[in-house]
Amino acid sequence: MNRHLLRADAGRTIDPAPPESHSRMNAAIEFCLRASTNVPALQAVADWWPRWKSTAATRATPIEQAIAGGFDADRLGWAFASGYQATLRALVPDLPEGSLVALCVTEEAGNRPRDIRTTFSTQADGGVSISGSKRWTTLGPDSTLLLIVGALARAGTRPALKVARVAANAPGVTLHAMPETRFVPEVPHASVSLNDVRVGADALLPGDGYEACVKPFRTIEDIHVTVAVLAYLLREARQRDWPAAFSEKLVAAITALSDLAGSDAGAPSTHVALAGALRWVDALYAEATAHWASAADDAGAVRWQRDAKLFEVASAARLQRTAKAWERLRG
Repeated sequence: MNRHLLRADAGRTIDPAPPESHSRMNAAIEFCLRASTNVPALQAVADWWPRWKSTAATRATPIEQAIAGGFDADRLGWAFASGYQATLRALVPDLPEGSLVALCVTEEAGNRPRDIRTTFSTQADGGVSISGSKRWTTLGPDSTLLLIVGALARAGTRPALKVARVAANAPGVTLHAMPETRFVPEVPHASVSLNDVRVGADALLPGDGYEACVKPFRTIEDIHVTVAVLAYLLREARQRDWPAAFSEKLVAAITALSDLAGSDAGAPSTHVALAGALRWVDALYAEATAHWASAADDAGAVRWQRDAKLFEVASAARLQRTAKAWERLRG
């Protein structure tokens, strides 16, 4: 169902989810309620990535990959990483299987269209030369494929943006590992330098890079990462014998967000519904924190307290997105 998200941004109709997708979703959630809760403790991307590839290969849709990857995570960091990879596969459905993908948007000035200084220059052979730099790329140090956002020269205040697939080891690409973050430190980040990186015309994704990729990314990421985190909490709740009522609420939230994953990522009604769902999820996070408090010396509890700051990231952008959605609906 997620393959229609980009089409929706172009004003096309979203097909209703076929009955088999509901059956698969039921199976994905039942797996989380029946499967063993014992998962290995993983310390680095090199340990997590092979497991995620294996898990994702058995799931038909990105939202199912997010659920399975979150459930298989022994900590919030790997749940986030699983949701992030699922997000990019929902955003760009034909990504190569087995590629660890990173989206490269943010530059020194920010991530708005006018902030993008990375340039795409068309060459005589029809290919493109890419030059510029990216300040912050999640999973960048371990990535094998980069989605680079760059600007084509155009008159006017806002440049035309495009997105190009670029191999992380392509000539002219340099990844600079960044220091660990204070929360989810297992998930690495990198800055990226691009010096006359040559790609063919077929490396460019169709459509406007901002409207088709950058703009819907946050909405799609909020859905898939949140579902992955909820699945992680569901496994922890079962393993630690937390109250069944809490698990029931987690399942309800996973189901609601999974259904929302099939909606138009650009529609104001989607943003309003997502805002309501995330408020509900915030309450579940607070409830999880209370449950963790009863095992304060547990390594999982310590990590949760450290990593819960992740939920504050981009909160201002979400509020702005919701306010704009209400303006559109009232306009």
